[in-house]
Amino acid sequence: MSILNIKDVHLKIEEKPILKGVSLNVNCGEVHAIMGPNGSGKSTLSYMLSGKEGYEVNSGKIDFDDANLIELSANERSNNGLFLAFQYPVELPGVSSMNFLRESVNVRRQFLGKKPFNHLEFVKEARKIASSMFIKDEMLKRSVNVGFSGGEKKRFEILQMMLLEPKLAILDETDSGLDVDALKIVSDGVNQYRSDKNAIIVITHYQRLLDYIIPDYVHVLADGVIKKSGGPELAKIIEKNGYAGIVDAA
Repeated sequence: MSILNIKDVHLKIEEKPILKGVSLNVNCGEVHAIMGPNGSGKSTLSYMLSGKEGYEVNSGKIDFDDANLIELSANERSNNGLFLAFQYPVELPGVSSMNFLRESVNVRRQFLGKKPFNHLEFVKEARKIASSMFIKDEMLKRSVNVGFSGGEKKRFEILQMMLLEPKLAILDETDSGLDVDALKIVSDGVNQYRSDKNAIIVITHYQRLLDYIIPDYVHVLADGVIKKSGGPELAKIIEKNGYAGIVDAA
């Protein structure tokens, strides 16, 4: 079943074309990796899908779980089950990590017609999942991302994903700034979440992440267009030969 269908989408920022006819179909149970050189439009694609202000579609169509994504606000997209893990997670001084998580999860649960967690119920659930991400209680008591290392910020992003249980998770260069140990922890969290009830889009520059999160499909985005698609082997070809040959051939 299709969870995301992008058809011939164009997007300009300050009159400069960034996406120039992107088409992509993602089904439940699939992991899609999007790779490409710097400036190809990868992060723009993630911002557009999440509803970031200033990244509105100029033409084309996007269906998300039978809804017209373009007509939904960023908040509505989130409530409907779209999640974006940021390349550079922001700090929220004065906002407790545990309170932030509980409020976020309960808003989505209410939207889905589920009973919100009370404080004790949520603390128990959050600690259980956090322990699998090697996130200690002390970290959950601190303000969101304040004083976190790069690896801790990325682990906290994946913790949010696992608690929110989105239908579609977009991971924008989640591997950037991670050492090998942190990369494995983050990847294990993603693989633990992966199921036939959701879909994941992984945006990355490097093959190394895809050694841990093995995608079903790999797409090369360059100059605002998907130039080539294939299986996991395509990422290995890119790692060996770079993008130039693929882009030129396309």
